[in-house]
Amino acid sequence: MDTPGLTTPARAHPAGTGRSAPAWLVPAGLILLSLIPVLAGAVRLTELTGGAGITQRNARFFDSPVPVVLHIVGATVYTLLGAFQFVPALRRRGRRWHRISGRILFPAGVTAAATGLWMALFYLLPASDGPLLLTFRLLFGGVMLLSLALGVRAVMHGDIAAHGAWMTRAYAIGLGAGTQALILILPELLSMPPGQTARALLMGAAWVINLAVAEFLIRRRHHA
Repeated sequence: MDTPGLTTPARAHPAGTGRSAPAWLVPAGLILLSLIPVLAGAVRLTELTGGAGITQRNARFFDSPVPVVLHIVGATVYTLLGAFQFVPALRRRGRRWHRISGRILFPAGVTAAATGLWMALFYLLPASDGPLLLTFRLLFGGVMLLSLALGVRAVMHGDIAAHGAWMTRAYAIGLGAGTQALILILPELLSMPPGQTARALLMGAAWVINLAVAEFLIRRRHHA
């Protein structure tokens, strides 16, 4: 949202100059962070459509493929397209684009969160997950759905600041899989996979880290 009387560096310098480059670092970083779960989702879709062998780890997806397919598609659209909502130039000068993409992002985010909750509740999860991770998934999945609903409610009431804050929180939770992959990759590379409780705590920490960064961005935006 533009602030009357406030001129930002992005306005003062045309696109393509050195000053405008940092504005693209945030979406680029978000896209890179989302690539691991996006690629993992693509591999899962290839398994389901390519006739891969059924194992103990993927049997639940073959038994009920619709939720996981919807989850992968919804999460992929939500994380990749959502990254461009953090480009200030697109928000200020491309408000029509912002509204159109928002109408795509909301159902994609709802689909990703709702199917994630469904899979957590009804899929036969591997023993490495456990009840603590199930609790975290239900908690953060529910908060993501609530944030999306409150974001839509805020924009319908003309509260653009609250709309941006709630949508930022929802996106932070939706991007949790990328942060979880970064956190868990080191013990996997060292052939020291964490136990059930430690894995749940590390994955929960990823959501907390993302939300902490989101709150920092929200407060900085508010003060700016």
